[in-house]
Amino acid sequence: MSAAVPIQQFRNIGIVAHIDAGKTTTTERILYYTGASHKMGDVDEGTTQTDFDPEEAKRGITIYSAAVTCQWTDKQRQNTCRINLIDTPGHVDFTAEVERSLRVLDGAIVVFSAVEGVEAQSETVWRQANRYHVPRLCFINKLDRIGAGFERTFNTIARRLQAQPVAVTIPIGESDKFKGIIDLIEMRALYFDSASKGEKIDVQEIPEDLQIEAEDWRSKLLDAVSLVDDEVMQTYMDSGEVPPELIIRALRAATLAGAVQPTFCGSSLDYCGVQPLLDGVNRYLPSPIEVPPVTGINPSPKKNQPPEETRKPDPDEPFAGLIFKIVADKHADLCFVRVYSGTLKSGSRMLNPRTGKKELISQLWHIQADQREKLETDQVSAGDIVGVIGPKEVVTGDTLCDQRQQIVLESITFPETVISMAVEPDSSADRKKLEDALLKLAKQDPTFKAKVSEETGQTIISGMGELHLEIIRERLVRDYSLNVRVHKPRVSYRETVKTAGTGTGEFQRAVQGVSQFARVGVRVEPFQGETPVIVKWDLKHGEVPLEVQKIIVESVAEAAQSGGLFGYPLMHVRCIINDVGYREGESTEEALRAAAAQSVQDALGHAEAALLEPIMKLEVVTPADFVGPIQADLNQRHARIVGSEHRGDLTALTADVALARMFGYSTHVRSLSQGRASYSMEPLKYDLAPPSVLQEMMG
Repeated sequence: MSAAVPIQQFRNIGIVAHIDAGKTTTTERILYYTGASHKMGDVDEGTTQTDFDPEEAKRGITIYSAAVTCQWTDKQRQNTCRINLIDTPGHVDFTAEVERSLRVLDGAIVVFSAVEGVEAQSETVWRQANRYHVPRLCFINKLDRIGAGFERTFNTIARRLQAQPVAVTIPIGESDKFKGIIDLIEMRALYFDSASKGEKIDVQEIPEDLQIEAEDWRSKLLDAVSLVDDEVMQTYMDSGEVPPELIIRALRAATLAGAVQPTFCGSSLDYCGVQPLLDGVNRYLPSPIEVPPVTGINPSPKKNQPPEETRKPDPDEPFAGLIFKIVADKHADLCFVRVYSGTLKSGSRMLNPRTGKKELISQLWHIQADQREKLETDQVSAGDIVGVIGPKEVVTGDTLCDQRQQIVLESITFPETVISMAVEPDSSADRKKLEDALLKLAKQDPTFKAKVSEETGQTIISGMGELHLEIIRERLVRDYSLNVRVHKPRVSYRETVKTAGTGTGEFQRAVQGVSQFARVGVRVEPFQGETPVIVKWDLKHGEVPLEVQKIIVESVAEAAQSGGLFGYPLMHVRCIINDVGYREGESTEEALRAAAAQSVQDALGHAEAALLEPIMKLEVVTPADFVGPIQADLNQRHARIVGSEHRGDLTALTADVALARMFGYSTHVRSLSQGRASYSMEPLKYDLAPPSVLQEMMG
């Protein structure tokens, strides 16, 4: 099946948005209209295809990104495309699912609610899409709802996201008067028949009372594409009219360049406006050959060969693929792989350059949400997304590549965890079972961490928010039949240094008459960078064997990660290895690791330590009547209010606030606003914690 689809017909796209903007309902409509499902699911009933996890069905939210494949034919232009679609979560606690999806996708649909407009998580996903240079379409949804405003939402997208939306469809009426949409390219009115669930579309002339408004929006569309296409500009200036084919071609080029975002509208719940959006995916979003070739690093370049490598999306290129998601299964892990170049065959062996090990590709599957669909052929080519069974020692972000022509693709970076809590099994007999379950969960979710505290022996789990840890706890009960006791959530602090410090670690011991020796000297110093800890080798090349250097660098990095003076991982620190005492035959791996760990602790003892705490970006949306009490409460929590904005009859307050002061906020903000305010919170940065926190820890 896969081999028969030309690469230019692929569209690897994601649906992203703030929670409750209607992503999953839009996905359900897409699956229905493309024939990938024969029954439309409903979020409120918990019957959607992509929200297949019991927790998702129960809560009515998306937690895990789900991949589905479908085909769509643009009937007007008789073009067919094959869509690999990923429905992503909107809740900030699951931002990693969006991050990893955008990393491997070529295009995105960003859904906005016409009532709430641009919300906090809309901004986050927009920034993520900017970072990965993902061309996108906008879909202004929920135009049937009371308080909906198409133009208001459109202008907010332009203003708050510094975007260039270009309307391709506009609504006929709003709120309870919403009837259909106007196609500005063909200049016609489209009405969607609800009895056939929107499958029948009645095409009519534009209503007379909307003719001037439609002309006005169309001229804005033509102005936008004229700026990027000389032929459109010339035709427009000569005749005042531009043929639809020319508009589509120019709009596609502008979208691929990131200059504009074609904007559609409708109401997914009312089956209105989704088919034009699908035509937009086909017309304006890129195929894998229209995105730049992927670049990576050759882990073992030949002499005088530059380390950077590129791979074109060509089936005949050497194979390169990125594992962007792992789903742990009872029988074998399923790895989601984006194939960037070459061809992947079942039964082949591919190299994981991170571990240096060959991984067997035993089976290839197409994924339909939680169902697996066996591929008709035993191979997939560049541009596709596929489920792979077989690889054993892999993690999210690993590259799989041809053994003879190696490449390491840029991995996926995930935010630091901000919240922790202790979990323990009901019985000590379940301790090993808990350990195994947490390992599996951490493999699937890169923003979830689990470790055993050396001081207390407790198992500490860390994540992105209270909901994130709650879902983990419920999965332990449901999927692993583990009853666990949990303690109150705690803030995940980090340690840093304000001044530099130098330390030495020495290991000298005789075991059964055999002498073991190693010495390592390290300097720690403050350092601002994206990576929490940088380890630098400051000795002459060849002073110690390469494998010894590798062990020491690895051990210093591990020591920094496992905790400083108070047991928290280090952040904003550079460790410089400036001294190594090495004796052939005596400096065993154990000795080197022990000396390296000791040197880091010694260096930290000679530096001025400081504690960092997570600062959150908070957005509270409330009716105007409750702004005063909510603001006063935020001031009490030492929040720094950075902005306030009117959105219809609501006010949105944005603030920076320490996470430590925000536990239980959801209940509190509800009581302050008679249940009418909503809020969202996302990690912003780590900043110095008040001295009182450090004093408390030093006891």
